[in-house]
Amino acid sequence: MVVRLPVPLPVTLGLILGFVVHQAGLQDRAGAKLLEPFLRRYGWLKAVFVDGGYAGRFLDWVAALPRHRKLTAHVVKRIHAHRFVVLPKRWIVERTFAWLGNFRRLSKDYKVKPTHSEAMIYLAASALMLRRLSKSS
Repeated sequence: MVVRLPVPLPVTLGLILGFVVHQAGLQDRAGAKLLEPFLRRYGWLKAVFVDGGYAGRFLDWVAALPRHRKLTAHVVKRIHAHRFVVLPKRWIVERTFAWLGNFRRLSKDYKVKPTHSEAMIYLAASALMLRRLSKSS
C-alpha cells in the first residue's frame, strides 16, 4: 500500500487562495486592503504580483503588514510594444479568469449581492481543484 503525503506547493499555480468582491465605486487599491485576513492566514506566502494600478501607497501597506515572514509586492508593468508580449506572472491571473469564465453562472453577472458572486466563485474554484485532484490520484 502506497500512501501519498500532501506536499505544500511553493506557488499557487493560479488557484484561488482568497478573494473579495466589492462594489464598483471602490478603488482597487482600497479593495485590495480587504484581503488582509487572507494575507495573514497564508503565512508561507512570500510574494504578491500586482499590476501598475497598485503602485504607490499600496506597496508600502503590504510591506508594513505584521507577519512572521516578509511579504513583498511586485508590480508587473505593462510593456508598450506594437506586438503581443506575455507579461511575467500576469498570464497566471488571466488564465485563472478564463477558467472561471467557463462556468455558466460566472459568464454573466447574474448576482445582486457581492456575497452571491463570492459563493459562486468559491464553488467554481472548488470544482477546478477537485478536478485536478481526481486526475492526480
